[in-house]
Amino acid sequence: MRRMFVLMMACAFVLAPAVSMAQENAAAEPAKEEGKEKTDGTSEATPYVLFNGKDFDGWKLFIPDENVDPATVWTAKDGVVHCTGEPAGYMRTKKKFSNYKLTFEWRWPEKAVNSGCLLHISGEDKVWPKSIESQLYSGDAGDFWVIDGTDFKEHKPSSPDDRRVPKMNDSNEKPLGEWNKKEVICSENSIKVYVNGLLQNAATETTVKEGRIGFQSEGAPIEFRNIMLWPVPEEHQEKKPEEGEKKEGN
Repeated sequence: MRRMFVLMMACAFVLAPAVSMAQENAAAEPAKEEGKEKTDGTSEATPYVLFNGKDFDGWKLFIPDENVDPATVWTAKDGVVHCTGEPAGYMRTKKKFSNYKLTFEWRWPEKAVNSGCLLHISGEDKVWPKSIESQLYSGDAGDFWVIDGTDFKEHKPSSPDDRRVPKMNDSNEKPLGEWNKKEVICSENSIKVYVNGLLQNAATETTVKEGRIGFQSEGAPIEFRNIMLWPVPEEHQEKKPEEGEKKEGN
């Protein structure tokens, strides 16, 4: 009996390292997710997260006054971007993007004033950079503004200073302090804007179709969260003209 016990203990010592190694290998192997095809690093199931919820990795904070520390204007905590609104400036991605659906939420914690989402930013950092703005001004969320020479078909200015294209419907923004959601679909030379699920604006034949993405500091505290990119939904994809294909009417 004692001899049998000794043999069992000996076998246990021999096998123990092998079991431990097998457990380590199992833990080290990442779980596989089925049915999640990625397109350019994103899919409907796995979005490309622009704001990681804890810091500004991948972003540049810009304030034109070099005497102002941008970190006093923009802070990140518990999954939320907090912006003081003063002085004027913006946070923008370091990377350029094209052909995407941008989703994010925003709210006014104190008073509803002004801000905006800047699309297809290019050129030098300044207030305000070359881009197309998807307006967040209270009551006007959904308007477009063309900035520094950008343009699109639906922009029909009544004067040289008229850079605004009003939203399609009455404001459907939520009360002060509640979160609103915006979806911005950029496909080739078109942009569609949904506010809380309602189509509020559309631009076609835009003169810009790629660039950085930014959020303005412009007058009052504002908060952002869940800033993500997704592939363009199939029903919103603009057909890319074939080489040599003529536009209608030409």
